[in-house]
Amino acid sequence: MRMMMGATLAVALAAGAAAQTRDYKFTYSYPAEAGRIPALRAWLEADKAKLRASTARDAAAARAEARKSGFPYRQYETQKTWKVVTDTPRFLSLSGDIYSYTGGAHGSPGSFGMLWDKAARRRLEPKAVFASPAALQAAVGPAFCARLDAERARRRGGERPSGDDSFSQCPKIGELTVLLGSSNRGRIDRVGLIADPYVAGPYAEGAYEVTLPVTPALLRAVKPAYRAAFAVGR
Repeated sequence: MRMMMGATLAVALAAGAAAQTRDYKFTYSYPAEAGRIPALRAWLEADKAKLRASTARDAAAARAEARKSGFPYRQYETQKTWKVVTDTPRFLSLSGDIYSYTGGAHGSPGSFGMLWDKAARRRLEPKAVFASPAALQAAVGPAFCARLDAERARRRGGERPSGDDSFSQCPKIGELTVLLGSSNRGRIDRVGLIADPYVAGPYAEGAYEVTLPVTPALLRAVKPAYRAAFAVGR
């Protein structure tokens, strides 16, 4: 889905870091489009340094604890990758994926969204371009929930979700990653919604990803300052 959000997906990396010690493995990368924006590149480099430092600190503490307790130590791992969703005249839209392993039965994946507002020269959460979480929820919630339940049923052998547990109910917008995309790199005309593992289903089912067109209702939910950068999709 994330590759379908824009007309093309950049694969050239402006910068990447890879490191391996006896305590941890660490990788971090972002695309050339982001690297060409000095302020955004500075933020990404700072994020990379902060994430590596926390990984090193936590891994060292875990190794010391394992030694103290007489348990074998399992090497930690952190991977974070940013990719281009779309690059329009107003926004550079990025998706982020993170994976961390801290010695358990399996690692923990997660997702992020980011916008670079070229006019204001600042970073934005994709949700911040909408009037409110409630407005975004009202505009995309019903369509997202219908698509989610259909995909849940497919992954569960035809069994439709039922019950009051979180793996049967439809998550709210606040629990989802929002990505903004474009079919023509002109204006934003589609929105991606990602439910990471454990948000809409168990770990084994993986993430749930739904892409929806921008509708008139969703366009009305966009803050007036950003509305000209959006268009109704097909």
